Amino acid sequence: MNARQVVRGTALAGALLVAGAVLTAVPANAANGHVGVRETVCAVDLELRVKPGGARMGTLHKPQTFLVKEISGEWVFGFAYGDINHDGWVQDGWFC
Repeated sequence: MNARQVVRGTALAGALLVAGAVLTAVPANAANGHVGVRETVCAVDLELRVKPGGARMGTLHKPQTFLVKEISGEWVFGFAYGDINHDGWVQDGWFC
């Protein structure tokens, strides 16, 4: 292995470490939603979307609440209270 390969390997390892840290940056006390429960948002900002992964409708802020009506994989459908007051989808796992 030459010096150029070592530098590339080191840079790649550092990038993967940073990417892993970003992907796992979930609050220690975050939880999944439960159908029929009005959950408190634990994330600083949680995007409300028209469909899972779809266009953004608004942003819920900690400690606004969200009534969970349905869970589909990593997404939760329900009613966003607070500034939005509308049905929509949010990523699961961001409730206190």
